[in-house]
Amino acid sequence: MAILIDGKALAQKMQAELAEKVTVMRDKYGIVPGLTVILVGNNPASQVYVRNKERSAVKVGFKSDTIRLPEYVSEEELLEIIEGLNQDPTVHGILVQLPLPSHINEKKIVMAIAPHKDVDGFHPMNTGHLWSGRPVMVPCTPAGIMALLREYDVDIEGKNAVIIGRSNIVGKPMAQLLLDKNATVTLTHSRTHHLAKVASQADILIVAIGQGHFVTKDFVKEGAVVIDVGMNRDDNGKLIGDVKFDEVSEVASLITPVPGGVGPMTITMLLEQTYQAVLRSVHA
Repeated sequence: MAILIDGKALAQKMQAELAEKVTVMRDKYGIVPGLTVILVGNNPASQVYVRNKERSAVKVGFKSDTIRLPEYVSEEELLEIIEGLNQDPTVHGILVQLPLPSHINEKKIVMAIAPHKDVDGFHPMNTGHLWSGRPVMVPCTPAGIMALLREYDVDIEGKNAVIIGRSNIVGKPMAQLLLDKNATVTLTHSRTHHLAKVASQADILIVAIGQGHFVTKDFVKEGAVVIDVGMNRDDNGKLIGDVKFDEVSEVASLITPVPGGVGPMTITMLLEQTYQAVLRSVHA
């Protein structure tokens, strides 16, 4: 039976450490890290996520602001708000909650955020830093997964890592972070032939495909480490992952639950990156 990777416990530990560092920063430099989230429209999942971010940011001692905008806000108005935040020295991290309404060009919005305040790590300049092996701001979910692997002493070097899902938010940056640690990485997706067979070669299997209970134990090698990034609802409205937890946990050595695995780490890394952005501005 697999050992449970407790993301909630690690997130609490890291946030407690961060709160101490924020107190020192405030006392030493008189600076309070500032994180501003922009939320457009009424997407229920986004509302919950943003509320959790606010709560966590305040708990570690950040100045936390949320700018809530109506669904019909114009692209121009949104760009103006971002430019104002770029110029504001009390704001160290800017995050625009995705997805955005269809009349707004997401790429243009991501490009508008100053790279040194892009705590989501989506700006092309930060993507370039990551792919050239000099990461500065990294997408928070992959960064959180790396922290979990470190905490549980998972040996990455030379291991076969298979990622299911090739998004810019998880799959692609995850591949690069694992490559940086000398894993042999296979990036797969819904069009990959013989996907279960490819996945079953993995020592480390990371699943971010967005389909509830997609991965069964046929996909998993005995003793593999399984990281489930999925957040789906079943027919009863219950939160489930991309991995069929009950049967996969019989063959895996380590596994993340949903909820309580990767999710809490995403917010923690967002706070950590905001704190690092302040440090860089202090030492610039």
